[in-house]
Amino acid sequence: MVRQINNEEINERINLNCKRLAESSYYQINEVFAPNNYDWPADKEGRALLAFVSHYKISGRKIPCMDEMIAKLPSMLNEKGYMGKDNKTVIAEQQLSGHSWLLRGLCEYYEQFSDEKVLGMMKVIIENLFMPTKGRYSAYPIDRSKKDEGDVSGNEIGYLDNWILSSDVGCAFMSIDGLSHAYKITKDEQLKELLDEMINVYLAIDKVNLRVQTHCTLTAARGMMRMYSETKDRKYLSGAKSIYDLYVYGGGMTYTYQNLNWWGRPDTWTEPCAIVDSLMLALKLYKATDDENCRTVAARIYHNGFATLQRDNGGAGTDTVVTDDSPWDFLKARTYEAEFCCSMRLAEGLWYINKNKDLLYAETTGEIKKNSNGVYFDGDIIYALPDESLLPYAGETVNVDGLDLSPIVKYYRVPKEIIETASQKIIF
Repeated sequence: MVRQINNEEINERINLNCKRLAESSYYQINEVFAPNNYDWPADKEGRALLAFVSHYKISGRKIPCMDEMIAKLPSMLNEKGYMGKDNKTVIAEQQLSGHSWLLRGLCEYYEQFSDEKVLGMMKVIIENLFMPTKGRYSAYPIDRSKKDEGDVSGNEIGYLDNWILSSDVGCAFMSIDGLSHAYKITKDEQLKELLDEMINVYLAIDKVNLRVQTHCTLTAARGMMRMYSETKDRKYLSGAKSIYDLYVYGGGMTYTYQNLNWWGRPDTWTEPCAIVDSLMLALKLYKATDDENCRTVAARIYHNGFATLQRDNGGAGTDTVVTDDSPWDFLKARTYEAEFCCSMRLAEGLWYINKNKDLLYAETTGEIKKNSNGVYFDGDIIYALPDESLLPYAGETVNVDGLDLSPIVKYYRVPKEIIETASQKIIF
């Protein structure tokens, strides 16, 4: 049996997220620009602009803050035309990462509205912030202490080899995404040379040993897929596929089709930003290769991994990591909402899902049995044991092996006070 994405469900998810972004003071023009001392320059601003444009692409509706941001942005840039400090010869990887999202937002806005001022801002950011880093990525510090540090929002952890490093290990390479989008628009060959340098270095890094953040890795892979789409050079497709394989089969993905925030740290949390990226990457690979396994993984990410990440206020939050070596065998909210990143990032994910919903069908058999990990499945749908408080929201419950199981309960339908205390046991 084929289970298509329910139109009512995806529309409700989109409307909830749009309402969150359109009505919360946190995303209005008086608050949408982060304070000057925020150590992720351009990160919130870029994600917000990308989110606003994503909703415009879905519905044609302009969230007012979108154009207000474009009007105010020039006054928020430093004398070199980007956000944050001029660090001279030192590279701050969080600054690069944040500006990748700003480039994405500006590129999306330019593609919708052909605003030449926006194109000019984008080119200045590339010329003054990114191009001076050319030739320096091979010196990205990989021989360093593997400390378990960093919160849901990463932070700067120190200076090494002329780099200001982040607890979101590898986030400098997030920029492959934003820069590849800029290349799509400009076809600048010098920019392509910078991208090739970054991609070659990042593909060579042992991401598991360095405990790299899965989100920045998946985002970089999406950038590689964009480069493949623009150039048809299969080296980019090969690079993206190698990252996908490492993520899916090399300890990056959980039993519930979510993510470990960092490789090798199963005691941490999932991150909706990465779950969005994993779905987009899997489906882009399917379209490029016709590998049905990639389509199936993308569908399973939506039908299982997306179940709990969106909250009842329309935003997105983190959950427990469920793997064989994690401390938990239950799915439970860790952070109710990561409004500074994931609630905004969700918007592009919902746009992409809505655009490709016909491909994201789940196949079911009507028979629930255990997969190779011992998790109860009906085809592509995971079955879990929900808390009593979640049963009114479970939709369907079946008795298997003496257990009252249901598909993973969708948290966007569940009140906050229950989300924050309830759990769903994953049997394995």
